[in-house]
Amino acid sequence: MAELIITTTDSLEGHSVTEYLGVVSGEAVIGANVVSDIAAGIRDVVGGRSGSYEKKIETGRREAINDLEAEAADLGADAVIGASFDYEEMAEGMLWVNLSGTAVKTRSE
Repeated sequence: MAELIITTTDSLEGHSVTEYLGVVSGEAVIGANVVSDIAAGIRDVVGGRSGSYEKKIETGRREAINDLEAEAADLGADAVIGASFDYEEMAEGMLWVNLSGTAVKTRSE
């Protein structure tokens, strides 16, 4: 099976959409531990980036992409267009990552 293309644009250069299969999404809920919270708090005070939080967000983003790819593949899609990430704090220390887009079938032009 060819790799599924995911794009934030509403079209795919060099391809025509032949069929719209519907909205697909992938979600992940990630939490931070106490050590990460303390380290992030120190970085907030002295400046700098919080590598531990960035790693957790990247993990959540990857999980959301994997879920979206699986849902789109189940529909027979070869691409997802109009993809967009959304991040929401659910509760203290918990972050919800959502990726949604439109699953489509395409053909090369």
